[in-house]
Amino acid sequence: MRDIMLILMLVFAVLIPDSAKAASSEDMMHVRLVNYIGNTSKVSFQLKGDYFTFDPTIELKEGVTYQLVAKKGSLFLREGKETYRIQESLVLIPNNYDYQHVIQINDRPYLGAVELRLEDKEFIRPVNQLPLEDYLKGVVPFEVFPDWGLETLKAQALAARTYAASHLDQEIDDTISYQVYGGYTWNENTTKAVEETKGEVITYDNQLIDAFYSASNGGVTENNSHVWGGKALPFFPIKDDPYDPTHPWEFTLNKVQVDVDNMDWYNPDWWGSTKEKDKEITSSIKKWLNNHGYPGEIKILSIPKFELTDQQLASDRSVRGSISVEFLWKLFEGTVLYQRINLDDVKLNRIRPMIGGTIFKSYLIDSLENEDEAYTMKGKGYGHGVGMSQWGAYVMGEKGKNYKEIIQFYFPKTDISQIK
Repeated sequence: MRDIMLILMLVFAVLIPDSAKAASSEDMMHVRLVNYIGNTSKVSFQLKGDYFTFDPTIELKEGVTYQLVAKKGSLFLREGKETYRIQESLVLIPNNYDYQHVIQINDRPYLGAVELRLEDKEFIRPVNQLPLEDYLKGVVPFEVFPDWGLETLKAQALAARTYAASHLDQEIDDTISYQVYGGYTWNENTTKAVEETKGEVITYDNQLIDAFYSASNGGVTENNSHVWGGKALPFFPIKDDPYDPTHPWEFTLNKVQVDVDNMDWYNPDWWGSTKEKDKEITSSIKKWLNNHGYPGEIKILSIPKFELTDQQLASDRSVRGSISVEFLWKLFEGTVLYQRINLDDVKLNRIRPMIGGTIFKSYLIDSLENEDEAYTMKGKGYGHGVGMSQWGAYVMGEKGKNYKEIIQFYFPKTDISQIK
């Protein structure tokens, strides 16, 4: 894979015109397409413009729908009635890098080159390579609302570029694990924000920072060390944020999910007919259990314990808690076992993924009420709270602040520099 990346960088150094290059011909992003592709053994693609591959026996044609299929540990390219066996991976390279050369993968357009490789001997994984600035034009409209003000979009462009620039020598993916990337699905407003800040990044002591951001900090920013450990950095202070709309949230979790006393155990379809009360939360708990030693089908019976400790950080965010889950676990041969797991006095970053980050939105928790039949948690914010609040940046822009003022508020003591 590394050899292919180096070859592509050399090819792109020739293909990309000077007007389209970033700071250097090596400012290229390598993005595994996961978010929209998923894990699949079959992808289709079309080409707009002329493309070539490293396989001299394959002649690619514009406008033709191709199918690439993973089968028995090999890749097969199908064009009509013709089938070609691919060695290792299929690399699609435009004869020229421009906006008239587009690869349509499963109906989503991408610029640049794409390597379609076999992953885990059964899935097809496209990897898109393109210049940094054009990558950002496919990121910013998926990280914020494109109809927000230009200054807010510029601030987001700087945060996204700074993050991307620190991953130039890595292979990232297109999910929230890095930055959401939508390919050549651009928006006029966000493209303008990227172009008007071209090459600008956020630095501290002449080094790129980790330009973290989250949707909402709930009115209080957080320090990096509280979330990820390590040294507390001066440009991630804990302070009140008067611009963040706080975004209050709450959820209710029923203690009893399945009433076992009234179950019809003699019904041959009792497993299939058994439904939990809180479908979304129990679905998340099941996925968590599947990933922590309980593969297969699960029915959540009850949540006998869910509580917080009194410990809080300087940002008023809660730190630790406990949860217990009782469930039925069906083994692959059909045997059903009763199980209970207890997470006692653990960090909340072990409990929140179990409930689900879109429900348990932050650690800035106002209350957790233990009622007769259910727990009710209330809080503020959405995300880790470190760095820039995207909704706070939106409000700052609406109040007339420019993108440099937004960056300075959320990343104090930093500088805006040109990427090197």
